[in-house]
Amino acid sequence: MGQRGRAGKPTALRVLHGDRKDRINTDEPQPSELEIEPPEWLSEDAVQVWEQLAEDLIVKGVLTAWDTEAYANWCDAVVRRRDAAEHIADEGAVIEMPVFNKNGDISGHRQGKNPWLLALDAADAQVQRYGARFGLTPSDRSQLKIPQAKQPGGAERLLS
Repeated sequence: MGQRGRAGKPTALRVLHGDRKDRINTDEPQPSELEIEPPEWLSEDAVQVWEQLAEDLIVKGVLTAWDTEAYANWCDAVVRRRDAAEHIADEGAVIEMPVFNKNGDISGHRQGKNPWLLALDAADAQVQRYGARFGLTPSDRSQLKIPQAKQPGGAERLLS
């Protein structure tokens, strides 16, 4: 059975808050500083989404080599969401759908929900779920704590 309740505090935050020593994971694994590249399976559009934010997330220490698959899934979901939204914009949320008789022949038409709405909802849920892990909305960002050493200052930001 999975864990219950809200997600635990990051270890660095527990140390800063002065939590009891028995509640601090001193053996927490830390990702190595490996090259962070988009996976080969990402489409061209998803790679463009990757490139929009990846560098900044890497600098902030939010995106590490261990997180590439989750971030790639977010990029892919963003592209699928955009594609579904374009289809809905072109076709509309309600479309004419054929009605078939028992012989399989079209016997008329009815109005129904555009199937692209299902794709939009699924992709939107993935965008929200994966985006939360990287602090990609204002409310999710408020939950992240990044050590000041990771954030580039004014001069560093201009040079990067």
